[in-house]
Amino acid sequence: MAPLWVAAIAGLVVSGAESIEKFYGTAGERAGLVQSTGANGSLRALYGPLFDDSLGAVVAWRLGGFAAVLAAVMSLLVVVRHTREEEETGRQELLSSAMVGRRAPLIAALLAALVANTALALLVTGGLAGPAGSVAGALAVGLAVGATGMLFAATAAIAAQLTESARLARGMTAGVLGAAFVLRAAGDASSAGGSSVLTWLSPLGWAQNVRPYAGERWWALLLVVVAAVVQGAAAYTLAGRRDVGMSFLPARPGPATGSLSTAGGLALRLQRGSLLGWTAGFGLAGLVLGGMAEGAADLVGDNEQARQIFERMGGQTGMSQAFLSSMTGIFGMAAALYAVSGVLRLHGEETSQRAEPVLANAVGRQRWAAGHLVVVFGGAVVVMLTAGLGLAAGHGKDFGPVLGASLAQLPAVWLLGGLAVLLYGVFPKAVAAAWAVAGLSLALGWIGPALELPRPVMNLSPFGHLPKLPGTAMEWTPVVVLTLGAVALVGAGLAGLRRRDLLT
Repeated sequence: MAPLWVAAIAGLVVSGAESIEKFYGTAGERAGLVQSTGANGSLRALYGPLFDDSLGAVVAWRLGGFAAVLAAVMSLLVVVRHTREEEETGRQELLSSAMVGRRAPLIAALLAALVANTALALLVTGGLAGPAGSVAGALAVGLAVGATGMLFAATAAIAAQLTESARLARGMTAGVLGAAFVLRAAGDASSAGGSSVLTWLSPLGWAQNVRPYAGERWWALLLVVVAAVVQGAAAYTLAGRRDVGMSFLPARPGPATGSLSTAGGLALRLQRGSLLGWTAGFGLAGLVLGGMAEGAADLVGDNEQARQIFERMGGQTGMSQAFLSSMTGIFGMAAALYAVSGVLRLHGEETSQRAEPVLANAVGRQRWAAGHLVVVFGGAVVVMLTAGLGLAAGHGKDFGPVLGASLAQLPAVWLLGGLAVLLYGVFPKAVAAAWAVAGLSLALGWIGPALELPRPVMNLSPFGHLPKLPGTAMEWTPVVVLTLGAVALVGAGLAGLRRRDLLT
């Protein structure tokens, strides 16, 4: 999966740079953007401060931070996958019974992350060296993105030593990443120059203060590198002081008498951490984005191309309404990732052989799967409702229309979740295709309007058929059709699960 991650992140940066060059092609437009950013704390919280009005600085401001976050996510997944997950499944014990040192898996995982982040840094540097103009600035962006990825790879390496569960290791590292983003956002919201103490407490703030294309601060990059090396050394030390399969924070023993009596209760226990994390993230993002709605017109200014993109995404001409409509659509596409992840937890339970003892009792496959699906599909409602409440609270008005617009995204979310159920139940070896379809839908909704893709291409995503709310009339036909499609996919998937053998 690493090559796909690298290609996707680098492609996002390079293609985004070309789009930004079209939108902010003149010095006057970029100067206006710098002025708008300096006066808009919500915008700085989302993207960070804009240090210069050159094209390269705008590209680094708009894309560098998100590329660094994506590199961090890629790195934590790679490291946990090849350390704690290998131990959790028992494969590492087989390898360690031969001539394999106890630190070898950790070193191999960090080397894999290093190769991926080096390739990403080279691709970003090469892709930006032409469009953005300065080789030094392009190198600063590439190194900042790659070094941030390695820093969180080392964080994940420590988490893998501390916990007994791969899921918990990923959650801990993601929590550190989320805290770093919040610190950086809070600091930048309060200071226009990136000089806040909160910004400097965040590794993402260090990468941001490398300031590509704006008088590069190479010493800030050194902070990221040193932090990565120190954390890697700490993980190396910890790995040599524990046995395979053990951890420094062992799981607490359960109660003497179990409190779970239903398959649904077990599913809720397993899924609740993910649901709470997604809900909190959507609520916070909704508040930030809702506060930007009224300033959307000022942000776009006289840039007609940027205005047209928002209008195509939102389906209307009023900038505030178009912005809110665009954001509810993006929240819906992100919620589809939550739905796919929750459904594929069934596959993880099966392949790790934790489902087998449950199904060996008086619990049927469909009942077991239905418990998870109720939590996942109902959780999608909670997540989108929270996003709508955050948007409406940040916007300060139009509570009813904004909530309705958020909930109107659910049929498309459920359809993609239903596709994941079908693949799991009928084609379990092809479940990764659910991620591909969800990713394609996200890509079409995110960059399709900027590329002015034709309507038949945009309609490949179920989100392309939904009404553009708020601000337009409700259309019930696509909502009903997508909902019925989701029901049909779930039914077919459950039927297939009932007939196939497990672990085949």
